[in-house]
Amino acid sequence: MAQEFRNDDSVLRARVETLTQERKRLELEGLVGGLETVIYGVDQDRLEPAVADFLNTTGYLFGTALESPDAKSCVLRLPGSADFLFRSRTAGAFPFAQEPLGPKTQHMPRTRVETMVFLCQDVERFAAIQRTRGVRFLTPEVVRTDSSLFIQTEPSQYSALSFGFVQWTRGNRQYAGGQTREADWAMPKPDKAHLRNIGVFDHASVRVHARDRDDAILEFLGLTNYEFSMAVYVDNLNSITNVARYAGDPYAMVITSGLGEAAAGQEGPTEKFIQNYGRRIHHLAFRTDPVVQTFDGLKADGMQFLLELVGSEEEGLRQTFSKPSAQTMMVNEYIQRYEGFDGFFTKSNVTLLTQATENQ
Repeated sequence: MAQEFRNDDSVLRARVETLTQERKRLELEGLVGGLETVIYGVDQDRLEPAVADFLNTTGYLFGTALESPDAKSCVLRLPGSADFLFRSRTAGAFPFAQEPLGPKTQHMPRTRVETMVFLCQDVERFAAIQRTRGVRFLTPEVVRTDSSLFIQTEPSQYSALSFGFVQWTRGNRQYAGGQTREADWAMPKPDKAHLRNIGVFDHASVRVHARDRDDAILEFLGLTNYEFSMAVYVDNLNSITNVARYAGDPYAMVITSGLGEAAAGQEGPTEKFIQNYGRRIHHLAFRTDPVVQTFDGLKADGMQFLLELVGSEEEGLRQTFSKPSAQTMMVNEYIQRYEGFDGFFTKSNVTLLTQATENQ
């Protein structure tokens, strides 16, 4: 009789140690830095509504609009944080076309966080090394413009995310170049006091199948200089929240999976999310201070939430999840990290937040 599969941190950590040694041997250490840009794909008729929604629910400001032969885009910015580049494709191939959709995403087949882009010191060298590891990229060569060198992976077979790597050659975060030029449209930032409390991008959480948990984490660590930090097990919900961090960068990558095989009807919120939405980012988290007043302001402005604020200053964290946006299907997390808290999550908060996803 085959043994029932269940994730095991001792197995993962042994594989992480082997991978860490491989990164050093291949001289990948130091090549990749922190998160620069999140590429958020939206359906053709949803670019401006999606951008307006983001401006109305985060602290981000409109940066610049872009046009190219195959896309219309814009960049949203916040000092000290990664950029968000919203993009609506107008022509060309869609790299995520083969990724199965869930019943709750059929109406917006091209709306998803597509690519997490990281700073790279030497993209040519990086790509050459990664190819020896079997990494597959969307283009045979590094894409060169007068502002950057760029390459991105094919969508992951484990997480359905693509990972991009950029080397700026004409000043940081200059997206115009090559066939991409600045466009002459913009959108206003709503003048609401509570939005000024919402700060930098803290983390994104991607949902993966239980059997893909270790491989998804190792794939990410092998492409970046992030380190595996912690795993929070919520056994009664059949869920594990895993965190990878990079020293000095506010952004952390969170990979959430099931614990193991589950019988039909006993999958837990994480696997049910994949059934309903497909493999994708579940939520984007933003540091918020003060979170209580911001929560009240967002509610007064019409935002609905999956749960009330959980945690406390004494515990070191207070946070909540919004309901999925009608424009992007994305859940926003608002999180206040109090001074002196040296962890990333608390198990009590993770449990309550995971359980709240059953309400989507």
